[in-house]
Amino acid sequence: MRILTIGALALAATALSACVAYPAYGPAYAGYPAYDTEMAVAPIAPPAPYVEVRPAIPFAGAIWLAGYWGWEGGRHVWVGGHWDHPHPGYVWAPHRWVQSGGQWHLHGGGWVRPR
Repeated sequence: MRILTIGALALAATALSACVAYPAYGPAYAGYPAYDTEMAVAPIAPPAPYVEVRPAIPFAGAIWLAGYWGWEGGRHVWVGGHWDHPHPGYVWAPHRWVQSGGQWHLHGGGWVRPR
């Protein structure tokens, strides 16, 4: 019985050693210039963003790239977020809509070098 208990404890210790704590998610790239390639022009403003449920982080150091409203077929369509590998020396500038001249312009997200 004692050997079975020791074996169970060793197995539990091995399983728990694979557990890793990650820092809370947040706006890791706030304050950097947005990537300025225009992707679409729409006559109406995009809806409010969805509140996305992030799936489990797939690997250590993964970066969450939030979803955004795209423009396709004459209407706004939600493009879901996803996990990505970090790009050393770059930061993620998220997609953004800008109103100009009575229309809405979608500027594409991308990895950019900080200034």
